Amino acid sequence: MAVKTQELKLDIERIGRVSAILTQPDNARACYVLGHGAGADMRHAFMEKAAAGLADRGIATFRFNFLYMEKKHGRPDQPAVAHAAIRAAVAEAARLCPGLKLIAGGKSFGGRMTSQAQSKAPLPGVKGLAFLGFPLHADKKPSSERADHLAQVAIPMLFLQGTRDGLADLGHLKPVIAALGAKATLHEIEGGDHSFAVLKKSGRTNDEALAEVLDTLAAWIDDLG
Repeated sequence: MAVKTQELKLDIERIGRVSAILTQPDNARACYVLGHGAGADMRHAFMEKAAAGLADRGIATFRFNFLYMEKKHGRPDQPAVAHAAIRAAVAEAARLCPGLKLIAGGKSFGGRMTSQAQSKAPLPGVKGLAFLGFPLHADKKPSSERADHLAQVAIPMLFLQGTRDGLADLGHLKPVIAALGAKATLHEIEGGDHSFAVLKKSGRTNDEALAEVLDTLAAWIDDLG
Protein backbone atom coordinates (compact mmCIF):
# COMPACT_ATOMS: atom_id res chain seq x y z
CA MET A 1 0.00 0.00 0.00
CA ALA A 2 1.36 3.39 -1.01
CA VAL A 3 0.77 6.46 1.15
CA LYS A 4 1.01 9.96 -0.29
CA THR A 5 1.80 12.91 2.00
CA GLN A 6 1.15 16.44 0.76
CA GLU A 7 2.36 19.59 2.54
CA LEU A 8 -0.23 22.30 1.90
CA LYS A 9 -1.26 25.84 2.73
CA LEU A 10 -4.84 26.39 3.87
CA ASP A 11 -6.54 29.74 3.28
CA ILE A 12 -8.96 30.78 6.03
CA GLU A 13 -11.26 33.43 4.62
CA ARG A 14 -10.57 36.91 6.05
CA ILE A 15 -8.22 35.42 8.66
CA GLY A 16 -5.00 34.15 7.08
CA ARG A 17 -3.06 31.11 5.88
CA VAL A 18 -1.96 28.10 7.90
CA SER A 19 -0.01 24.93 7.19
CA ALA A 20 -1.76 21.64 6.53
CA ILE A 21 -0.85 18.03 5.73
CA LEU A 22 -2.89 15.49 3.77
CA THR A 23 -1.85 11.88 4.42
CA GLN A 24 -3.66 9.64 1.93
CA PRO A 25 -3.24 5.91 1.37
CA ASP A 26 -4.02 4.73 -2.16
CA ASN A 27 -6.86 2.55 -0.82
CA ALA A 28 -8.48 5.29 1.29
CA ARG A 29 -12.19 4.88 1.96
CA ALA A 30 -12.61 7.92 4.25
CA CYS A 31 -10.87 11.14 5.28
CA TYR A 32 -10.64 12.38 8.88
CA VAL A 33 -10.17 16.13 9.36
CA LEU A 34 -7.95 16.03 12.44
CA GLY A 35 -7.58 19.16 14.59
CA HIS A 36 -4.69 19.36 17.07
CA GLY A 37 -4.81 19.91 20.84
CA ALA A 38 -4.36 23.25 22.57
CA GLY A 39 -0.68 22.85 23.44
CA ALA A 40 0.85 21.14 20.40
CA ASP A 41 0.63 21.58 16.64
CA MET A 42 -0.28 19.23 13.81
CA ARG A 43 3.25 17.77 13.76
CA HIS A 44 3.20 16.61 17.39
CA ALA A 45 4.22 12.97 17.80
CA PHE A 46 0.68 11.95 18.75
CA MET A 47 -0.73 13.53 15.58
CA GLU A 48 1.97 11.94 13.42
CA LYS A 49 1.32 8.50 14.91
CA ALA A 50 -2.44 8.86 14.56
CA ALA A 51 -2.13 9.89 10.90
CA ALA A 52 0.27 7.04 10.11
CA GLY A 53 -1.84 4.49 11.97
CA LEU A 54 -5.02 5.56 10.24
CA ALA A 55 -3.30 5.42 6.84
CA ASP A 56 -2.40 1.79 7.64
CA ARG A 57 -6.14 1.24 8.21
CA GLY A 58 -7.21 2.85 4.91
CA ILE A 59 -8.21 6.22 6.41
CA ALA A 60 -6.78 9.48 5.02
CA THR A 61 -6.20 12.40 7.40
CA PHE A 62 -6.21 16.14 6.81
CA ARG A 63 -4.23 17.86 9.57
CA PHE A 64 -3.93 21.62 9.92
CA ASN A 65 -2.64 24.23 12.33
CA PHE A 66 -4.94 26.63 14.06
CA LEU A 67 -3.86 30.23 13.44
CA TYR A 68 -2.41 30.82 16.93
CA MET A 69 -0.16 27.79 16.55
CA GLU A 70 0.91 28.81 13.05
CA LYS A 71 1.81 32.30 14.32
CA LYS A 72 3.33 30.88 17.52
CA HIS A 73 1.01 32.89 19.74
CA GLY A 74 0.57 31.44 23.21
CA ARG A 75 -3.17 31.58 23.68
CA PRO A 76 -5.57 29.47 21.62
CA ASP A 77 -7.71 31.29 19.08
CA GLN A 78 -11.11 32.68 19.93
CA PRO A 79 -13.80 30.11 19.03
CA ALA A 80 -14.97 32.02 15.94
CA VAL A 81 -11.43 31.96 14.51
CA ALA A 82 -10.99 28.27 15.33
CA HIS A 83 -14.37 27.47 13.78
CA ALA A 84 -13.38 29.29 10.57
CA ALA A 85 -10.18 27.23 10.36
CA ILE A 86 -12.16 24.01 10.77
CA ARG A 87 -14.65 25.00 8.06
CA ALA A 88 -11.79 25.82 5.69
CA ALA A 89 -10.11 22.48 6.49
CA VAL A 90 -13.31 20.50 5.91
CA ALA A 91 -13.89 22.24 2.57
CA GLU A 92 -10.30 21.60 1.44
CA ALA A 93 -10.38 17.96 2.54
CA ALA A 94 -13.60 17.47 0.57
CA ARG A 95 -12.00 19.07 -2.50
CA LEU A 96 -8.82 16.98 -2.28
CA CYS A 97 -10.57 13.70 -1.41
CA PRO A 98 -13.68 13.58 -3.63
CA GLY A 99 -15.86 10.56 -3.06
CA LEU A 100 -14.37 9.69 0.33
CA LYS A 101 -16.53 9.54 3.46
CA LEU A 102 -15.75 12.70 5.45
CA ILE A 103 -15.27 12.71 9.24
CA ALA A 104 -14.16 15.62 11.44
CA GLY A 105 -12.93 16.15 14.98
CA GLY A 106 -9.56 15.73 16.58
CA LYS A 107 -7.45 15.77 19.69
CA SER A 108 -8.85 17.60 22.74
CA PHE A 109 -9.22 21.31 21.79
CA GLY A 110 -9.41 20.43 18.08
CA GLY A 111 -12.30 18.06 18.70
CA ARG A 112 -14.21 20.44 20.95
CA MET A 113 -13.86 23.34 18.49
CA THR A 114 -15.13 21.02 15.72
CA SER A 115 -18.23 20.05 17.68
CA GLN A 116 -18.88 23.72 18.49
CA ALA A 117 -18.63 24.60 14.80
CA GLN A 118 -20.98 21.73 13.88
CA SER A 119 -23.47 22.81 16.56
CA LYS A 120 -23.67 26.32 15.05
CA ALA A 121 -24.03 25.23 11.42
CA PRO A 122 -23.45 21.75 9.95
CA LEU A 123 -20.05 21.18 8.38
CA PRO A 124 -20.85 20.39 4.71
CA GLY A 125 -20.51 16.70 3.85
CA VAL A 126 -19.32 15.59 7.29
CA LYS A 127 -20.93 12.28 8.29
CA GLY A 128 -19.72 12.08 11.91
CA LEU A 129 -17.50 13.62 14.59
CA ALA A 130 -14.75 11.68 16.37
CA PHE A 131 -13.06 12.96 19.53
CA LEU A 132 -9.62 11.72 20.59
CA GLY A 133 -10.03 12.72 24.21
CA PHE A 134 -12.90 15.23 24.53
CA PRO A 135 -11.83 17.94 27.03
CA LEU A 136 -14.96 18.07 29.18
CA HIS A 137 -13.48 20.32 31.86
CA ALA A 138 -10.28 21.88 33.19
CA ASP A 139 -7.74 19.48 34.67
CA LYS A 140 -9.18 17.73 37.72
CA LYS A 141 -12.08 20.22 37.96
CA PRO A 142 -15.04 18.04 36.95
CA SER A 143 -18.02 19.76 35.32
CA SER A 144 -20.00 19.29 32.14
CA GLU A 145 -20.83 22.79 30.85
CA ARG A 146 -18.39 22.42 27.94
CA ALA A 147 -20.66 19.69 26.56
CA ASP A 148 -23.87 21.74 26.52
CA HIS A 149 -23.53 22.50 22.79
CA LEU A 150 -23.43 18.81 21.87
CA ALA A 151 -27.22 18.64 22.11
CA GLN A 152 -27.30 20.75 18.92
CA VAL A 153 -25.16 18.24 16.99
CA ALA A 154 -27.37 15.96 14.89
CA ILE A 155 -24.77 13.61 13.36
CA PRO A 156 -23.10 10.59 15.03
CA MET A 157 -20.31 11.22 17.53
CA LEU A 158 -17.58 8.91 18.83
CA PHE A 159 -15.89 9.67 22.16
CA LEU A 160 -12.57 7.86 22.66
CA GLN A 161 -11.61 8.48 26.28
CA GLY A 162 -8.93 7.21 28.63
CA THR A 163 -10.19 6.09 32.03
CA ARG A 164 -7.41 8.17 33.70
CA ASP A 165 -8.16 11.32 31.69
CA GLY A 166 -7.93 14.29 34.07
CA LEU A 167 -9.87 16.47 31.58
CA ALA A 168 -12.86 14.14 31.28
CA ASP A 169 -14.10 12.60 34.50
CA LEU A 170 -16.17 9.63 33.38
CA GLY A 171 -18.67 10.22 36.17
CA HIS A 172 -19.55 13.48 34.42
CA LEU A 173 -19.02 12.34 30.83
CA LYS A 174 -21.20 9.23 30.90
CA PRO A 175 -24.42 11.12 31.77
CA VAL A 176 -23.66 13.60 28.96
CA ILE A 177 -23.33 10.75 26.45
CA ALA A 178 -26.41 8.98 27.79
CA ALA A 179 -28.43 12.17 27.30
CA LEU A 180 -27.26 12.43 23.69
CA GLY A 181 -28.85 9.06 22.95
CA ALA A 182 -28.12 6.79 20.00
CA LYS A 183 -26.06 9.39 18.12
CA ALA A 184 -23.24 9.22 20.70
CA THR A 185 -20.85 6.31 21.32
CA LEU A 186 -18.32 6.08 24.16
CA HIS A 187 -15.28 3.81 23.97
CA GLU A 188 -13.12 3.71 27.10
CA ILE A 189 -9.38 3.08 26.85
CA GLU A 190 -8.63 1.27 30.11
CA GLY A 191 -5.86 3.02 32.04
CA GLY A 192 -5.33 5.69 29.38
CA ASP A 193 -4.67 9.35 30.22
CA HIS A 194 -5.72 12.35 28.09
CA SER A 195 -3.35 11.17 25.33
CA PHE A 196 -4.10 7.46 25.93
CA ALA A 197 -0.73 6.81 27.60
CA VAL A 198 -0.96 3.88 30.01
CA LEU A 199 0.99 2.96 33.13
CA LYS A 200 3.69 0.28 32.85
CA LYS A 201 1.86 -1.85 35.40
CA SER A 202 -1.10 -2.07 33.00
CA GLY A 203 0.74 -4.77 31.07
CA ARG A 204 0.54 -3.05 27.71
CA THR A 205 2.36 -0.29 25.87
CA ASN A 206 1.26 3.18 24.77
CA ASP A 207 1.45 1.96 21.17
CA GLU A 208 -0.93 -0.89 21.97
CA ALA A 209 -3.38 1.53 23.59
CA LEU A 210 -3.20 3.85 20.57
CA ALA A 211 -3.82 0.86 18.28
CA GLU A 212 -7.04 0.21 20.21
CA VAL A 213 -8.04 3.85 19.67
CA LEU A 214 -7.37 3.70 15.93
CA ASP A 215 -8.96 0.26 15.42
CA THR A 216 -12.10 1.50 17.18
CA LEU A 217 -12.16 4.71 15.13
CA ALA A 218 -11.71 2.89 11.81
CA ALA A 219 -14.49 0.41 12.64
CA TRP A 220 -16.84 3.23 13.69
CA ILE A 221 -16.15 5.11 10.45
CA ASP A 222 -16.96 1.99 8.44
CA ASP A 223 -20.28 1.64 10.27
CA LEU A 224 -21.37 5.20 9.45
CA GLY A 225 -24.06 5.45 6.80
